[in-house]
Amino acid sequence: MSDLVNSKEYKDWLVRLKRDFKTSQLKAATKVNSVLLDFYWQMGKDIVEKQKHVNWGQGFLTQLSKDLMSEFPDVKGFSKRNLEQIRRWYLFWTSDYSIAKQAASQLVQIPWWHNVVIITKCQSIEEASFYVGNTLKYGWSRSVLTHQIESGLWQREGKAISNFDKTLPAVQSDLAQQTLKDPYVFDFLTLTKSHNEKELEQGLTEHIEKFLLELGQGFAFVGRQYNLTVGEQDFFIDLLFYHLQLRCFVVIELKVGEFKPEYAGKMNFYCAAVDDKLKQQQDNPSIGLVLCQTKNKIIAEYALRDINTPIGVSEYQLTQSLPDNLKSSLPSIEMLEAELLEGFSDGE
Repeated sequence: MSDLVNSKEYKDWLVRLKRDFKTSQLKAATKVNSVLLDFYWQMGKDIVEKQKHVNWGQGFLTQLSKDLMSEFPDVKGFSKRNLEQIRRWYLFWTSDYSIAKQAASQLVQIPWWHNVVIITKCQSIEEASFYVGNTLKYGWSRSVLTHQIESGLWQREGKAISNFDKTLPAVQSDLAQQTLKDPYVFDFLTLTKSHNEKELEQGLTEHIEKFLLELGQGFAFVGRQYNLTVGEQDFFIDLLFYHLQLRCFVVIELKVGEFKPEYAGKMNFYCAAVDDKLKQQQDNPSIGLVLCQTKNKIIAEYALRDINTPIGVSEYQLTQSLPDNLKSSLPSIEMLEAELLEGFSDGE
């Protein structure tokens, strides 16, 4: 038996079996979800039509829920609340048939409660379609989906001021523009209103997972205060990333305060240095992103007009800014966690 356990052929076969079983489980779950949502869609249609053409009174859904739950007591989907959600889901998507027809095949591919979140929080079918497509594309959990909607991703994506249309090929230009947002929302940071660039940079790197989520799909963190030596002098890039879809380095400079024209010149220098020192033959030209608290749109456009390096300019927002005099008195998350752990130990 030990020979079998240690056999490479057996181990490789076992790995393949485990992988194939997980894949089959996922396919089965997806199929079950699709069949269930097809049933919900038809049920929603029937409910709407019955309420429109048959006078069954106000207690129709209450009675329907009671009868279905009596027959299927273990099925939570037949509660009155969920029947109301099913009706609402059907009405939401059929309010614009042309868009609903396009989205219908995607709706049944995402979990039911993802669908509920989308119709509850989105104001239009166009916005909802955006989140359905991105949920499928990126495999967002319900909590991530909720965060993206509440942070207004649909309204912010592709809104950065840039010169991409003049400095990048058309296909890459469109992708780069859609990759950047304006503004970026750093609601996971707790900084004072008078924070400096070092504090902002430190906060973003300490919460790198949440920062990457806000940046969007495809960003890989390379380094903070990334050192480049040019002409025997050392220069330090605030944050350096590599984007897997754009196939290029992304240089991010953090600026507290309003955007200034000279920031574009400095970013031009940094991108040129990265292309010279780090870029490989298969990589595309580096892209720069200047993140500042505020910007004047016209000044930013003028600053980028004659620069041949692809650069974007966006604002960032802190939704949890603290008064300056409170910062030092607040415990850190790490301190709170330590206190909680001590409390559990004492209880034992």
